[in-house]
Parts: sequence; structure tokens; C-alpha cells
Amino acid sequence: MLNFLCFSPTQWLPCQSVITPPVASAPGLKYEQVLYPIVAVLCRRNEWQEYRVPRIKAQMPPPTSGRVAAFLTLLVTILVTILVARAPVISSAQGPSAPQAPGLRRELRIGAPGVPAVLDPGSALEGTTPLIARQVFDTLVAWREGSTDIEPALATRWNASRDGLVWSFTLREGVRFHDGSPLTSLDVAISFERQLRPDVQTAGRAWPALLRGAPGVMKEVRAPNARTVEIVLAQPYAALLTVLAHPGLAVAKYSTTADGAGRFVGTGPYRVVDASSGRLALEAVPGHWAGQPKSERMVFLDVSADDHAESELDARSLDVWFPAGPPRRNEGTLSAPGLRIGYLTFQTEKEPFSRKTLRQAVAAGLDPAILGLSLERAALPLQSFLPTGVWARREGSPILGGSRTTMRALLRESRWPKEARPTLLVAAETAPLNLPRLAETIQLLLGADDLSLNVQAEPEPTVRTLLQAGAYDFALAEASVIGGDPHLLLYPLSTSEAATKGPRALNFSFYRNPRLDDVLIRASQLSFRTERQRLYQRAQGLLAEEVPWLPIYVRLQWAVARPEVRGLRLHPTGIHRLDTVSLEPSAAVSPAPAVSPAPAATR
Repeated sequence: MLNFLCFSPTQWLPCQSVITPPVASAPGLKYEQVLYPIVAVLCRRNEWQEYRVPRIKAQMPPPTSGRVAAFLTLLVTILVTILVARAPVISSAQGPSAPQAPGLRRELRIGAPGVPAVLDPGSALEGTTPLIARQVFDTLVAWREGSTDIEPALATRWNASRDGLVWSFTLREGVRFHDGSPLTSLDVAISFERQLRPDVQTAGRAWPALLRGAPGVMKEVRAPNARTVEIVLAQPYAALLTVLAHPGLAVAKYSTTADGAGRFVGTGPYRVVDASSGRLALEAVPGHWAGQPKSERMVFLDVSADDHAESELDARSLDVWFPAGPPRRNEGTLSAPGLRIGYLTFQTEKEPFSRKTLRQAVAAGLDPAILGLSLERAALPLQSFLPTGVWARREGSPILGGSRTTMRALLRESRWPKEARPTLLVAAETAPLNLPRLAETIQLLLGADDLSLNVQAEPEPTVRTLLQAGAYDFALAEASVIGGDPHLLLYPLSTSEAATKGPRALNFSFYRNPRLDDVLIRASQLSFRTERQRLYQRAQGLLAEEVPWLPIYVRLQWAVARPEVRGLRLHPTGIHRLDTVSLEPSAAVSPAPAVSPAPAATR
């Protein structure tokens, strides 16, 4: 019995072959007939050149002793060892890879607006900075693919105290920063505490938006031992677990390079190797805990305009482009619903929309199919109070009815006078979404059933001032599920706490409902995620019944990719995972879309 390893393009495979010496009852057996089939099988599994053992023309005499069998076994072992040793070996740290086609780059070039020259993960809440930071820095937990639900990342497990004030995280073993130093709980504590210093508190940073100010709900970060991090809160804040997946709260270490310059280093799948104005180059890190990235190198380039992007894509000097809005080009495009929604907010403190049945009539009179035509490529009609991809979204109960019969019945019930004409307030923005055109579509849909209205288009700052003062009838507004947690949209838009007129107003409907307040407050404090989901779905049921505000659309996010790009998936947050993206020659792959659609993605 001969045991050996057979090499394949993906792994070493154990093989076993039996070499049976010829016996006296088979005098015509040749040595070639025993050895050659074994060597041929080995070579075919290698997928390399097949080495043929020279034929032995003479017949081998039958064995007369155990020495002959032992000699044959030894000879075959030597031949197999020589052939296996000549096969190329792929490093297990780098993982398997197919032979590169001539002229195919091993560098992925990505265009996006506003590429930073210095990468600080906490410096921005949205846009290109967190997208790049996602590739360089790891977070304690991570968003799942296609969803804002979470999974382990730097932390492998966690728990919360009964009062919800102390969250404990156990760190993954063997993680190292890009400068080679090991990750410890003290590094996590220092990374968080750095963001609380006054000198880093600039406008647009992620921390205040995700943690209700600076320090906000965060009271203290402790490191009781090398692998345990404890986050102590000033008040229960169940959204903490979801927002910790945002790159703005990633673990970063300030390190000084050999040339004396300082920059932030992370533990992510890529490290920064070159940075300049409008250009940031990343290089794959061997042995990353989540697996080896598909592309060896990634370069982000500042590309904003369609003309620039199209010329670079056509010249093959750009592989992927993430535009701020719908691209002009259709070829190679991919879109998916994001986290920014548009909604109708009703001023419920005064006539006419203090009448619940009138608000319900508006919802019934808006046909989502017709609304979709005016949204064009910028957005999709939204039939829920949370966009697709946000965990705890309530499914199966469309909000926009499109039923004229129902609308007329609700108008009669509300005793709406036909001569009254409320005013729809809207921002004068026309790109990427033409809001005045959308308002005119709403005007036509409602006016067809005796709910006539006026449209008032104003600059965005004027619209916000009027909303905060409550000086309107109903209005088109926008909000975002910042950080991916339902609390960060439903709570500010729906609770009494946010219904105070002035600059801090977020509940522009000024709707107050103690039952809804109770549900949303409890959901914001409980650490048990299943119970939180039940409460948020109950809150969405109450909102569907009362309709203080009405979801209309969700904005789309876009990407354009060349045919050679594989493995690109869009995440609802807009902070996509790019270590799965690679370039492959078009002729060498089976027919497939240029990009892999994510859940709820559209081509």
C-alpha cells in the first residue's frame, strides 16, 4: 500500500493507490501496466503536464521474494516524490489563485467623490471616508451582508448587564495592527477615548451622531484584562450594538512611521501604503483573521463627474465607480436601496391634518406605481416605515394604498371641505431627485379625488426653518437610518421628546402619543434583540394606524463596474465590503453578471 499527497489547484488531496506485484498466475503482466496508471492519475489531478514513465519493453519476471516487491515499492515512491516536488506550491497564507491572464492588473482601481488625503475613521459619518475606512479598520462587530443586523468581528462574543449600562466584549485572539503590534483591550479603550478629546470634535464626525453627542451616552471604556473591553454607559442605549459596526467607531491606533510621519493604522484586510491629494493606495494584509482579500492592491481615486468616470472606465484605468447619484451610463450599473428615505410629514397640531382620517386618505390616494415614474432612477417607492435591509423592518403591510375608493370614503369620514387647499412644502432640489416634480405628482394624485392642494418650493434652509417652527401644513422631508439601527429613525421622527419647536426639533409632525412613546423608549433600552424587534414592529403598526408621517421613497445607491469585476455587492449602508472584489479575464469565466447583486439590489 502506497500513501501520498496529490496536489490540486485548491488544496493538497490525500491519495492512496495499491501496487500489487505480478504473481505467477499472470505471467504476461508488465511493470508499465502497474506504474503508469498511478502516475497518470496523479498528474491529471495536478492539472499540470503529464509525465509519462518510459515503457519497459521486457516482461518482468514473477517475484521470487519479498525483496522484489519492496524494491518496486521504493522505486514508485521515488518517482512520485520527484513528480510532486516539480509541481508549483501555493502559499497557504495567500490562498489559491488562478493564473493571471496577460495584461490583467492585480490592482483594483476605484473611483469615488471626495477621496481623503488623510484617513481618520471617525472623521465622517457618510460618503467615501467611511467606505475606505471599512477596508482598513476593523470594528468590534460588523454588519451582515445585505443587512444592518450584526455579526462578530474583533469581538467574538458580548453581553450586557441587567440594567443595560455595562457592555462587555471579548476580543478575538491573534489579531495584529498593521505595524505588527498585537491588539489588546487597552488599544480599544484608547481608540475610543481619543474621539472624546476636544481637539478632534469637528463638525460631521461620526461619534456625536451615533452616540447622541460627545461623550453622549458613553461614560467610560475599561480594559479589565488584555482580551476584555467594557463599555460603561450613562444611560441604557440598546442601539449601541448596531452602531458599533460603523467604521466611524472602528479601532484605530496612531503610529509613527520610519520617516517620522504619523498616521492611523488598523487591523483591517488592507493597509494604507500611499496617500496624496485625490488618491489613496491600499495593500492587502497577509493572514487577516477574516481571510485573504481577493485583490492584492486597491487604489481609490477622486472621481465625481460622469464624463471623467466614463473616460477612465473606457480607458480601463478605472474598474469600479461609486457615483453620488444615478450615473448617466447604464452598462455595468448596479443599484440597491440605501438608508435615506423621503417622507410626508403632517403638521398634526393644526387643521387640516390634525384629522387622522385625512392623513389616512392621503396614504390611500398615493399610487406607488405612479410615484415611481416621477422618482425616475434616483429612488424607489417605500412601502414600510423602515427601508429594506434595516433589521426589525415590518413586512407585509403596504403603507401606500393606491385605492381611490378607500380615499373617497376616508375623505367623507373626515368631513373635508372641498374648497380648502392645504399647502405642500418641498425643497427646490432638482438633482439627483427632482423634488418639485414629485410634489406635483402628489398634487395630481390627490387632486383627482377632491383633495386639492398647493405646492410651495423653497430653498432647503428655508424648508428646515419652517419645519422646525411648525409653520406648514404638510411637507416632503428626508431622514436617514444613521448607523443602521431602527431607533435612530423611528425615535426622533415619532416621539414626544423630539416634538419641541426650535432648532432641536426632529419630530416635525409634532405628534404625541404616550403609547408610541412607551414602545419606542422600551425598545431603546432593552439589550435583548428579539424583544427589541418585536417592539419596533409594534411601533410600526401604530404608525401605520396613526400616520403622523408617511414614507414615500428610499434613495438608491449606485455602482458602475467593468465586465472583469467580480464579487461586488452593495450594502444598504453604502459602506461596502470590498475585500471580496477581484478582477478576472472576461473570457476565462463562466457567463455571469459583472457584479453580484446583493439582496434587494436591482440592475
